[in-house]
Amino acid sequence: MSKIKDLRIFMREDAKTDEIITVPAPGSFKDADGKPVMLEFRVLSLAERESIRKNYTKRSIATNAKGKPIIENGEVVFKTESDNLKSSMHMLAEALVYPDLKDPELMKFYDCHDVTEMPMKVFFKSGEFEAVNKAFLATIGISDDIEPADSDDIIADVKN
Repeated sequence: MSKIKDLRIFMREDAKTDEIITVPAPGSFKDADGKPVMLEFRVLSLAERESIRKNYTKRSIATNAKGKPIIENGEVVFKTESDNLKSSMHMLAEALVYPDLKDPELMKFYDCHDVTEMPMKVFFKSGEFEAVNKAFLATIGISDDIEPADSDDIIADVKN
């Protein structure tokens, strides 16, 4: 008996739309009424994360102490260098929908010309950056320490 394989199983509409996860901002961020602010993260796809990572990876010819190319087995040896911090900061800035760290007005306020500087400028107080980064890592599946904010919990918080 032959079973027909249905490719529609792999045609998921949710793969075409951005998933937004809402989490509480660090406690030092309050709105005009003194209520807690919620951060919004867009879940970055594996392809987006890999593309950003590649932008901060440089491949060059490996050289010896005299500056001559290193050759092994008749082949030039290459070295790969990655700026993991900048790559991570860029991913964080791409993922944050609110606040939008790529916003020109916000970047001007913090005197930043490179989006990779923004996360540590905006979340500069002790513990702020760590909390935001932890939330970001959870949205991309590296950590599962946070739960997305439940709308009923948010409504209850706002009422109180």
